[in-house]
Amino acid sequence: MKILVACEESQAVTIELRKLGHEAYSCDLYPCSGGYPQWHLQQDVLPLLKDKWDMIIAFPPCTYLSNAGMCNLTRKNASEEYREQRRQKTKEAVEFIKAIISADCDKIAIENPVGVLSTLYRKPDQIIQPFMFGHSVNKKTCLWLKGLPKLKPTKIVEKDTIVHWGNGKPISKWYRDTLTLCKGNLEELSKLRSKTFQGIAKAMAAQWTNYDETKQAGDACFLINGG
Repeated sequence: MKILVACEESQAVTIELRKLGHEAYSCDLYPCSGGYPQWHLQQDVLPLLKDKWDMIIAFPPCTYLSNAGMCNLTRKNASEEYREQRRQKTKEAVEFIKAIISADCDKIAIENPVGVLSTLYRKPDQIIQPFMFGHSVNKKTCLWLKGLPKLKPTKIVEKDTIVHWGNGKPISKWYRDTLTLCKGNLEELSKLRSKTFQGIAKAMAAQWTNYDETKQAGDACFLINGG
């Protein structure tokens, strides 16, 4: 299959797709960090949507869409001009996602954290967690699907533990560890936290490329007719 993995600099999903023999390409405005520049298209993804793809898997930026990002609208002392700029950026982010989902491709998946996309676009088809795919982390991830099935958990493990800062504030261990690792560098922190967990990447690659919607529909019809 020829597959476009949009907004992915980590190449996590692209690498898993390549392992299965698919012609997969990551695309992002940033250089790739996955180690395979020959599979990376460093450019705006929108022109690529005009090409013919068998599948598109997209990880659009969530800066202006996630619940965490939307908190900036109510930030203390934020000016109305600042709020209006963020509202405009949110609108543009939603339109970007609509452009991807509207591409001439039968199989499309959009991934994003819990946020305003559920109200400004539509509710997700599925919400998954890393601990459903072998990673002891609590991080709700929404999936909007077109012509693709919901992911099935591959390895359910214990949820992330809760730790406390010096001030006693509770926080998940993964969130604390990533913050410590990036030493306050917010750009690096954003990149690290947005990377797809390997267990989820493997599940996407294996389950979505093996899915035959026509066969599934035929099987359902067979069962309905008492076969």
